[in-house]
Amino acid sequence: MVSKKSRSEVRIKKHARLRNRFSGTAQRPRLAVFRSNDHMYAQIIDDEKQVTLAAASTVEKDVKAELTKTNNVEAASYVGTLIAKRALEKGIEEVVFDRGGYIYHGKVQALADAAREAGLKF
Repeated sequence: MVSKKSRSEVRIKKHARLRNRFSGTAQRPRLAVFRSNDHMYAQIIDDEKQVTLAAASTVEKDVKAELTKTNNVEAASYVGTLIAKRALEKGIEEVVFDRGGYIYHGKVQALADAAREAGLKF
C-alpha cells in the first residue's frame, strides 16, 4: 500500500527545489512568503549576508487592528502593500519572488499582486 505524504512535507520539498534555482543578492533580494493557517508573513532577505532587510506579517498589532481576519485574501494583499512600502523606504525596488513552495494562487497571488501595485518589481 502506498502511503501519502502530508501537504507540509510536500511543500517543504518543493520549496527546497525552488531555492536551488535562485537566491537573493544585495542588488536583488528575495521576497519570501510564508502562510500559516492563521497568518501571512513576508520577508525581504539578502541571502549573501543572511540578513532580513524588511518584514511584514499579520501578527503585528498595527496590522491586526486594520484587518477583520488575518487569514484571508484581503489580509494577504494588505501584507503585500506593507512589505512593498517598507522595502521602498529602504531603497529596495527589485526583488526575486519566493512563493515558499505554495501554489501561486489565492493568498500568495494576492500578496504578490499587491506588492507589485505598491511599486516592487519582480
